Amino acid sequence: MLDTRYTLVGFPTAVIAFLLLVAGFAAGIGTAVVWIGVPILAGTLLIARGFADAERGWLADVLDRPPVRPRYKPAPPGSGRFRRLVNPLTSGQSWLDLLHGIFNFPISIVSFLFTVVFWALPILALTYPIYGYYTSRIPHNVELPELLGIGNGYETNVVFYLTLGVLFLFISPFVIRGAALLRAGLGRALLTGVAELQERIDDLAEGRAAAVSAEANALRKLERDIHDGPQQRLVSLAMDLSRAQRQMQKDPEAAQATITSAITATRETLDELRALSRGIAPPILTDRGLAPALAAVAGRCTVPVELDVQTVERYQAAVENAIYFVVAETLTNVAKHSRATVCTIQLVRVGDMLVLTIGDDGVGGAHVAKGHGLAGLADRLRAVDGELVVQSPDGGPTLIMAEVPCA
Repeated sequence: MLDTRYTLVGFPTAVIAFLLLVAGFAAGIGTAVVWIGVPILAGTLLIARGFADAERGWLADVLDRPPVRPRYKPAPPGSGRFRRLVNPLTSGQSWLDLLHGIFNFPISIVSFLFTVVFWALPILALTYPIYGYYTSRIPHNVELPELLGIGNGYETNVVFYLTLGVLFLFISPFVIRGAALLRAGLGRALLTGVAELQERIDDLAEGRAAAVSAEANALRKLERDIHDGPQQRLVSLAMDLSRAQRQMQKDPEAAQATITSAITATRETLDELRALSRGIAPPILTDRGLAPALAAVAGRCTVPVELDVQTVERYQAAVENAIYFVVAETLTNVAKHSRATVCTIQLVRVGDMLVLTIGDDGVGGAHVAKGHGLAGLADRLRAVDGELVVQSPDGGPTLIMAEVPCA
């Protein structure tokens, strides 16, 4: 019914728009030489914008897409009255609106005719037993079955028209949908194509900025961890070795104890460096994929983790890294702040999306505000066109959902 309403109601609207816009454009062009046509053209473009906005509202329903409205170029600040008056002439989208109002007319005629015909045919055919009882008795009346050589008579006509009606009843929704999409395709190309492209550019710019922010935060965290951990241990190790070197001649036993302590510090430093390297690029993720990597990070968590990974496919490195770091960072927050007794992780593929769900029974209060750990995860996901949703009321429980395109 939505497609039918779109083509039937849109037809008279397209006729009115065509008449107004053609008349306005012709009058504006014809009188532009004496400047009277300039405001006429501007007014015509504003009328076209009004019809275009109405069409965009219909397109959102017919194509099942969020409504998209382009950004019309505003007049420069401090512009005079005449500059503001002719401002629609400087916007490329205004001219596309005008083109749509003109070319939409013949397309609307075709869509309207297909819709009317493919509604009328099944209705007339299926109701033939009612009116056909009388028409078949009109002298010298020749019905379609007789013309096709099938036969004549009321009973033959009823069987033929009922069969024809059922056939058209089956194919009508597809034809009417095609008629609606024919008109909607023109509208999308001229009225929302540029806006959709601009939105995509904005999304890519936002994703790039998010990626840069996420990497900068990761580098700062890595620098802090190295400074607070391995770097301090290496400084202490250098001091121990220098002391052992001085003690070697005077007190060999003390030197031996110092070297033993230095060896222990070396092992601890290596353990910390291995832990940091897992945070940078875990080899198990690169070599074996998400399922083993998530199992490994879940096994290191101090809170019991129930892991359910329902996909064993390999994905792009950026996608796998994003999922891994979301799980790793979230489990770190769970262990530090949630006071939870159990954490659940589920990873499934739904169509072209990887859906990650992490829940715990802790005290809640987690959110993605700037300055909090989850904000970095949201930035990392935006870098791969993903999205992070956090539900964590005070008192818990907490549910974190991440969706990442994986096609």
